[in-house]
Amino acid sequence: MPADATIARAALEALRQLLGERLSTAPAVRAHHAKDESYHPPAEPDAVVFPESTAEVAAVVEICAAHRVPMVPFGAGTSLEGHVAALYGGVSIDLGRMDRVLQINAEDLDCRVEAGVTRKQLGRRLADLGLFFPLDPGADATLGGMAATRASGTNAVRYGTMRENVLGLTVVLPDARVIKTGGRARKSSAGYDLTRLFVGSEGTLGVITEVQLRLFGLPEAIAAAVCPFDDLEGAVATAIETIQLAIPVARIELLDEVQIDAVNRYSGLDQPVAPTLFFEFHGSDAGVREAAAAVAEIAARNGGPELRWATDAAAREKLWRARHESYYACLALRPGARGWPTDVCVPISRLADCILETRRDVDDAGLLAPIVGHVGDGNFHLVLVVDPDDEEEMARARRVEERMVERALQMGGTCSGEHGIGFGKIDHLEAEHGDAVEVMRQLKAALDPHGLMNPGKLFRL
Repeated sequence: MPADATIARAALEALRQLLGERLSTAPAVRAHHAKDESYHPPAEPDAVVFPESTAEVAAVVEICAAHRVPMVPFGAGTSLEGHVAALYGGVSIDLGRMDRVLQINAEDLDCRVEAGVTRKQLGRRLADLGLFFPLDPGADATLGGMAATRASGTNAVRYGTMRENVLGLTVVLPDARVIKTGGRARKSSAGYDLTRLFVGSEGTLGVITEVQLRLFGLPEAIAAAVCPFDDLEGAVATAIETIQLAIPVARIELLDEVQIDAVNRYSGLDQPVAPTLFFEFHGSDAGVREAAAAVAEIAARNGGPELRWATDAAAREKLWRARHESYYACLALRPGARGWPTDVCVPISRLADCILETRRDVDDAGLLAPIVGHVGDGNFHLVLVVDPDDEEEMARARRVEERMVERALQMGGTCSGEHGIGFGKIDHLEAEHGDAVEVMRQLKAALDPHGLMNPGKLFRL
């Protein structure tokens, strides 16, 4: 047992009897489970467990609850607001071994997976059936983690976020009861929508162990295109007009000139170093051609030359791999620095003002901070590339981040479109929701009266 452990020895012994070697207190294992991909400082659990079934998760929770041991669910560790940090010690529940695709219902376009299945793992299983699951955050996150953070990705403008694509869940509650929410029906008016309560709960209300998901058929035709613009204004205007005119796009992503330079170097692209939109169109051959032609007209009016097309699968894959690697491309611009990624989402009519004012703040602060975003739904990201040991630089970065969130809230937006709150945006959650945060506290207290589930996330204890 670690010398600084807060966990009762009796709890450790009970967990060891349950799991044997699938309980670890090794320093390297604890350190791995102490942090995510963000700049936030690590906080180590006292122990890490590796259950392999919902029944084992329930048994772990029962032991921890009996001994008042904090619990932190852990998927792939790819979150960006400190979600997996064990702020109060306790046990990290690593769901990575729960990686089975339990059921695929091709005719009904749904599937059931364990929480540790990653999005790429599921994609490989579905491809042979002519199906796909469209949500694609930058990292190869687990589907349980994606549900817990209400994640989305580049396809959200057409297919929605995890909120729209989770049909049901299996959840282990803080008292070790196992419940199933939702089901396979595409709509229901039966009782409270508990699925939506747990989607986005960030492990504070229970441990998600299974997820029922909507699926989609692979489109008949797919085409991707890239369009550089003379300035950021033209790129954002094109994105806004495309959405307001209801042109059916599957993806519409903005990368500013700093981000384009980064992905050119990191991922081997050869795009002009200019504010750029990445598009993808799904549908029939005729429908794709019609949508693409309409977008090309809009782009031309806003300073975008002819679209550069990527129609074969290899070219599209290279393009979107580069987009998904954009965070790591940012870090490569300044070796040894850390990334402070943050995101907001605003009504589409306010997107241009929000992005341009944020860009001015970055420039005025003298910071390296590329802008990239799922601009089709008003969501964009700022990646502040910083030295965490430089207090003055961190203060400048913090002020830029604060102003970005304040601006989004004033525009009727949200402090996070998809990263979640963790412990990095607690103050912003309170600014956004005001008295409603107290209702959230009451909900947590009803389900988790001892505050054992991922304590210190969403709001302070």
